[in-house]
Formats: sequence, C-alpha cells, structure tokens
Amino acid sequence: MKWLTAVLLVVAAVLGGLLLSRNVSPSLSGGTALDTPVELPALPLLNERGERTTLQASDGRMRLMFYGFVRCPDVCPATLASLARIYADLPEDQRQRVQVQFISVDPEHDRPQVVRDYLARFNPAFSGLTGDTATINEAARTMFVGIRHIEPQPAEDHRAHMGHGTTEKKAATPVGNGAVNAQQVGAAAVQAALIHGDQVSVIDPQGRFVRVYANAEVIDGTLAADLPGLLRQYGGS
Repeated sequence: MKWLTAVLLVVAAVLGGLLLSRNVSPSLSGGTALDTPVELPALPLLNERGERTTLQASDGRMRLMFYGFVRCPDVCPATLASLARIYADLPEDQRQRVQVQFISVDPEHDRPQVVRDYLARFNPAFSGLTGDTATINEAARTMFVGIRHIEPQPAEDHRAHMGHGTTEKKAATPVGNGAVNAQQVGAAAVQAALIHGDQVSVIDPQGRFVRVYANAEVIDGTLAADLPGLLRQYGGS
C-alpha cells in the first residue's frame, strides 16, 4: 500500500533526524546513540503486578525497553524470544544489572495480568508496563516510537512494524478445507490496526533514554555482542 509506505518513510526520517549517527565507541559495534540523552518523564503507568509506577522509575539497573502488544502475531514474540536468549546467556553478574521491560501499545486489552502471563512465556524476570492509551502514546512519543492506529484491513493485506525495525507480510494460515482460523483473523485485524516502532531502547539507571537498537540488530546478535560494552558505558556500578 502506497500510503503505508509513505507513513513508514516519514517515521524513519523523523527518527533519523532525532538520533545521532552510528556510535563511535570502540566497545560497541551497533546501535545509535542519542545526541542528547532524553530524561524520561514520570508518566503514570502500571507494572505487570498492577502496581503504580512511572515511565522514569528505575531500580538501578540498565533497561532494554521494547514497545509491543500481546496479540501481535510475529515481530513482538520474535523480539521477546531474542531478548530472552540474550538475557539468559549473560553471566549472572551482568544479568543482575539488566532489566528487560515491555510496554504495551494496546493497553485496553493488555491489562497487568495479561502482560504478566505473556511475559512469563519468555522469562518471568521480564517486567511490563501498561496504562491508559493517552499516557502510552505520550510515552512512545517521548521515546520516538511511532504508533499508528488505522482501520483494520483484510487479513491477507499486510502486517507491518515501523521505525528502526523490520516490515513483515504474512497471510492468515488456511486450516481444514481452506478455512481461515478465527483466532488468526482476529490477530491479523488487531495487527493491521496497530502499527508501531519495533526498536529496542537502552535506558540508563538514571532513567535517561541514551541509545536505540534496530529490531534487526536484536535478532542478528548485535545487541547481545554489545551488552558488556553497554553495561560498562551506561550500566553504572
């Protein structure tokens, strides 16, 4: 779809203008550093246990933050599975200094218990954030994560993510006598109605957004290779 392509190009251009060029640190091979770190605002949210918290709140660990939603059929679970492998492969001392945090862009459906159950499929140590739609949208805007709410399209038309990540196209899988699974149709409709940036953001222990990794850099192992250097540069003591 030409209009969808145009939207993706605009978001990519905006991100390109807001972020600095490739990092110059010899210890980091990927990612993009922000010219000026962004102090995250204290936007009110709920964590996966239903407790009040904020976007800025930090427990002293470096955070790897990913926006997505529970009913996302492809990019979100693939990214979280990659983050789960990266996290599990860290030495114990480094693992204790990293928090993987998921923020739902579908908060009306993704209430705390839903997010908690979803993250448990990947790693129960992962944390989640949800809240009201306006607050989530403001959080995403602050972190240069594009979210587009659009009219659902037929399941075979498209499923896409935008920003630093990948764009994927899949049709719902036929079952039985050529019928389409109803759950797949529902997931496709939600996916079509929610297009979002799929980058992974690095947040330092002071609650500052300092660096971003393209989704492809998460999947291909670049983020994993950079994590020791990220902890040295942004992870505090």
